[in-house]
Parts: sequence; C-alpha cells; structure tokens
Amino acid sequence: MHDQPLAYFITFSVYGTFLQGDLRLWRSRGKGYQPAQPQLEQWHRSRLKHDVLLLDTDQRSAVENETARLCHFREWKLWTANARSNHVHVVVSVSTQSGDKVRDQIKANCTRVLRHDWPLFQDRPVWTVGGDWQCINSENELEQVIVYTTEAQDRKARDLQ
Repeated sequence: MHDQPLAYFITFSVYGTFLQGDLRLWRSRGKGYQPAQPQLEQWHRSRLKHDVLLLDTDQRSAVENETARLCHFREWKLWTANARSNHVHVVVSVSTQSGDKVRDQIKANCTRVLRHDWPLFQDRPVWTVGGDWQCINSENELEQVIVYTTEAQDRKARDLQ
C-alpha cells in the first residue's frame, strides 16, 4: 500500500523574483538551503530575458480563484491558497498524484488565466521554473502550514507592491 501524505504544501514564485544567490536564502538541488551569494544573484538577474512582472491585487485574486476552480474540478481538497505579489502558496490534499504534478497543474491553469485576461503575460514566462512542494503528514503540520500561508504572510509584509 502506498501512503499518500495528508496534504501538499506547494510554493512557486513569479518569474525573476527568487534567483539563485538570493539574500532571502535559496536552495540548490541536492544541497538544500544555501547562504546568500549576491554576485550569483546579480549574474542570474543580468541574464533574465524578460522584465519581472509582480502580481497586482486583481491578478492575485485570479490566481486564487483559478486554484479553487481547478481543485473543485479535480475533486482535490483545497485547504488554502494565497497568491502574493511575488509568489503563491497552496495547501491541498490530493490522493492520486504527486506534489510536483499537482503544482505543475496549478501553475499551468493559473498561467492560462493570467495570459487570457492580461495580455502582458503572453509570450513570456509567468513563473519561475519548478517550485517547491512538501508532504504534510500530520494534523499538526497541516495546521502550521495553513496558519503560515494565511496569516504569517501578511505579518511578513513581503509584498513588493
């Protein structure tokens, strides 16, 4: 029997907002969290092919609404979705798919909506490649990520608008 996690905690960022070397910490594949490396971050920033487009209030609402619509359609349990100006958090329970597939479906659907309603997102990436997902395996962990997603984000005041 394959044990499915209680939920997934999914995070993905807006294109160009969290680069390798970032002062807020960054993760290297296979090496985990890494210290800030300003020169590496600047090197990546100088190679961006498009301007960074932060999400405004209407775009953030569209991302949250599309996430809810997709979860309802797929019969996934959406605990919470919180789109910020530069990243998105989703807590969702899914019994049949891995976290990376769920993340990628949410990103794809949100991209479609943003490109449809805001032409400035056409012909360019909306999100950073990939993103993060973590398995949530206990009620306590689930409560913690829901509080983090819904309340702690506002306390951080990290929106760059």
